[in-house]
Amino acid sequence: MPSAPRSRNTAPPREDVLAAVMATVAERGLDGLTMAALGREVGMSSGHLLYYFRTKDELLLQTLEWSESRLGAERHRLLSRPTTVRERLDAYIALYLPAGHRDPHWTLWLEVWNRSRGAADDARARQAAIEAAWHRDLVALLAEGGSRGEFHRVDAERFATRLRALLDGFSVHVAVGLPGTSRDQVLQSAAEFIDETLTAPTGLTLP
Repeated sequence: MPSAPRSRNTAPPREDVLAAVMATVAERGLDGLTMAALGREVGMSSGHLLYYFRTKDELLLQTLEWSESRLGAERHRLLSRPTTVRERLDAYIALYLPAGHRDPHWTLWLEVWNRSRGAADDARARQAAIEAAWHRDLVALLAEGGSRGEFHRVDAERFATRLRALLDGFSVHVAVGLPGTSRDQVLQSAAEFIDETLTAPTGLTLP
């Protein structure tokens, strides 16, 4: 028996709205994400959406945080596997990079970064918290690899900052579809960087 239509005055679960935002970005890009269109998708008026989320910026940030919570759970699962540190680092990098051109998560990240120039301190702190979670896990991996002898011993904090900057740059290229930077090509480049800097024979200059 079909369910009764949702009353336009009844708010759907928050996660349903955030999932609808992500699906819209994946299908139509940010240009296709309007409060009116989203309201039709979830059975709410644009006014009700603004009542719950206040601004489109807040809606985008909450959607990003929701997406990051899912990625965080997957990252924890991958990094908890009983494999070598290098295998877990490769898994971390594969999860970090976009799935391909117009990856919805990275599309959101780029938009939130762009809007953050005029964002309130609270919004910027929430973005920083997302970045910090990725950074902490990478630092821990690098330190573990050094202590186990899989990697050269490096300043894990400093190396993690440089590696994430490299991955961010590659990720932007993949997400916007820059020629010559497909996901597979970037994964290969990242693997070569790790080989050259963390697992190369001793005697080479490391960052």
